[in-house]
Amino acid sequence: MKRTDNPKSPSINGSSARLSGVLERITFQSDESGFTVGRLQANDHDDELVTIVGVLSDAAVGSSLELSGRWQLDPRHGRQFKFDRYQVIKPNTIKGIEKYLGSGLIKGVGPAYAAKIVSHFGVTTLDVLDQSPERLAEVAGLGRKLVARIKQVWQGQKDVQEIMVFLQGHDIPASYAVKIYKTYGREALRVVRETPYRLTEDIWGVGFRIADRIAVSVGLPTHDPGRIKAGLLFVLNEAVSSGHCYLERQELFEHGRSLLDLPTSLIEARLPELVREEKVVVGEDRVYLAYLYHAERGVANSLLRIAEGSPPWGKLHPETELRRIRKAMGFELAPEQAQALGVALENRLAVLTGGPGTGKSTILKAMILMLEEKGVRIALAAPTGRAAKRLSEATGRGASTIHRLLGFSAFAGGFSHNGEKPLAADLVVIDEASMLDIVLANALLRAIPAGGALLLVGDADQLPSVGPGNFLRDLVDCGLLKTARLTTIFRQEEGSLISINAARINSGKSFDLLPDYKGDKDFYFIARESPEEIESEVLSLCGGRLAGKYGFDSKRDIQVLTPMRKGLIGVENLNRRLQEVINGSGGGALVTGPERFRCGDKVMQLRNNYEKDVFNGDMGFVTDIDDDEQLVTVAVDGRPVSYELAEINELQLAYAVTVHKSQGSEFPCVILPIHTVHYPLLQRNLLYTGITRGRKLVVVVGSRKALAIAIANNRVRKRNSGLRQRLLAGVAN
Repeated sequence: MKRTDNPKSPSINGSSARLSGVLERITFQSDESGFTVGRLQANDHDDELVTIVGVLSDAAVGSSLELSGRWQLDPRHGRQFKFDRYQVIKPNTIKGIEKYLGSGLIKGVGPAYAAKIVSHFGVTTLDVLDQSPERLAEVAGLGRKLVARIKQVWQGQKDVQEIMVFLQGHDIPASYAVKIYKTYGREALRVVRETPYRLTEDIWGVGFRIADRIAVSVGLPTHDPGRIKAGLLFVLNEAVSSGHCYLERQELFEHGRSLLDLPTSLIEARLPELVREEKVVVGEDRVYLAYLYHAERGVANSLLRIAEGSPPWGKLHPETELRRIRKAMGFELAPEQAQALGVALENRLAVLTGGPGTGKSTILKAMILMLEEKGVRIALAAPTGRAAKRLSEATGRGASTIHRLLGFSAFAGGFSHNGEKPLAADLVVIDEASMLDIVLANALLRAIPAGGALLLVGDADQLPSVGPGNFLRDLVDCGLLKTARLTTIFRQEEGSLISINAARINSGKSFDLLPDYKGDKDFYFIARESPEEIESEVLSLCGGRLAGKYGFDSKRDIQVLTPMRKGLIGVENLNRRLQEVINGSGGGALVTGPERFRCGDKVMQLRNNYEKDVFNGDMGFVTDIDDDEQLVTVAVDGRPVSYELAEINELQLAYAVTVHKSQGSEFPCVILPIHTVHYPLLQRNLLYTGITRGRKLVVVVGSRKALAIAIANNRVRKRNSGLRQRLLAGVAN
């Protein structure tokens, strides 16, 4: 088919195209991101008005534009030209210049003043503004203040245009160009030309490879010191994203050599500079990012401090206390649970660990009843909002996220509770402690008051935190801290195959059910041998089968958990397919990269955003899409959170998420696809974590071979963490 760029043509194929014309009006423009919806009087299209959408930060109404992009058909607004590059062409006619100046570009200069200026200077007006702006004083009626304002604004416009042209000329997307300009202002060109690797530290989303591309384009040599240091920091940050607190010196240099394609000697020479700049700390052969070194050392110091002395409520006799509150409890503790309660009551710092159904919540309820009657101030918290809600439901007491407990303030840029202003609590209880990374653990432990107690509750056999460190596992493995490990499954009496099979897997055994089991249980295994069969089965289960049999809401109750992001049964493909199956009729549509969001979509937050009070792993539902203002509103725990276009990359569809991202959550129904294509991640603790996320029903869909590999593989992926060693040494140096 012959391609046409004419918006009137009946088909639009999305191929690259060019468009030029005069910007007639701006319907919407984001001050933050520069995203613009405008109307262009298009040349070569019978001067018709065309809707254009894209990042446009330095063009006023009346500007002549040359755009590069593609035609698209928006479901609600029809044909649009979505541009990713543009150039502002100054108007060269009296009428065009007059409209350009009077468009509101300069505050205080409307059509009347614009007409006076253009009447005086004619077609040379813009040249005068560029080269001799002081001549504006020649125009009758222009006071000194207005002349000064025009000169200032015009210079600013020149700066922005020069920067945008330069950045886009070096293949930097307009969205990044806007961020760069907003970060550095008139210094943007100097920074990009002289120290482009600063972008990796100052601007979220600009990684080493983007900065490296800019550096090459501006002619910086590959052995530039800034490039080498930025490369080393990039390697360390990549290690952090894999859960490591540090890298061995030699491993750092090997990765650096591979990334930078430079001799090791050149790379090694820059490490002392990073130490002097206090960006990294080197201890023995370990290289830490400075903030992680101080966090790990701080955690060790705080744990050693809290573990000393007696709890603030003094000595209690668990047997006596249990008899005293038996009526209020309404339940009895088993011997193992009573022993665990004793450990928690007798120590300022204790760890309570065990799998699902072992009674951790029951012990907490008993402990809270005992201590509340004695006037002990108790604070309950968990790493995520969902985990905090579950803790509150389990104990019947208020619980918060750790961030809210510590009083995070985006304005102040930190927590209000710390070593100088500790929490007003005698006992702090943290549930889902396996989710604590070393940085958040450090902030929490610093805020435990002198003489205060801490109880950490969690499942040490689950996957470690998404963030760096191996906090709970290190505490349990070091053997120094008082730990109560629960092993007896009490849900077994209720007929819960979820708890039984989780325990069996954790001990290296297979499922305790027959493949053709037909009873109404809470755990099923559906054998499917190919990824295509597994995908089809998952779509069928989510598309109505489980809703019909169990009454589940496909969006709110069913969660697909998969080991990997890529592939046919990975997060990305399953989300696209599940969106069509579950929310194909969702109103509105906003495209950002490979994602298309619709009203009603289940979404997940991908990074901590303290200003919005949403955090990595938080889930919500899209409640509104405003195409004109390019805003998406998401309900997170019932609270509306708005995202501009530049922020939407913080969200992803969440019909399917990785098992890692599901930590700390429970869902009424979990579907877990598993196949040998997941081989790199087929581990016992991953399978165990996925299964223990289900509360009412777990359905595993996959091959028996993949299950056998996962259950047999008990090699926990090593994380570089020095916490255990520091605790065993009894010092935090």
